[in-house]
Amino acid sequence: MSAMTVTKRDGEIVTIPATSGISLMEALRDGGCEELLALCGGCCSCATCHVYIEPLADGLLPKMTADEDELLDNSGHRTEKSRLSCQIKLRQGLLELNVTIAPED
Repeated sequence: MSAMTVTKRDGEIVTIPATSGISLMEALRDGGCEELLALCGGCCSCATCHVYIEPLADGLLPKMTADEDELLDNSGHRTEKSRLSCQIKLRQGLLELNVTIAPED
């Protein structure tokens, strides 16, 4: 099984399992990252699953949708590494990501 490295808001670094076919948000939530609220449950309507994804995934990530882009624009913590974890479907090549939970807005 593959695993992702996750940096929590308090700086703790944990390793969580990654399974192909589920969203990054689901993997984070199932892996015990409770600070990732994901209030909308993956509908791309709240931005409470905001994460930073390390550059190693460049070119492998799905293109950002207009809805995701708009939601991230409303965050005071958006960077070039920002994505909504509900919009990233895990698959081969994305199972060993380095992810940081973004600060809460």
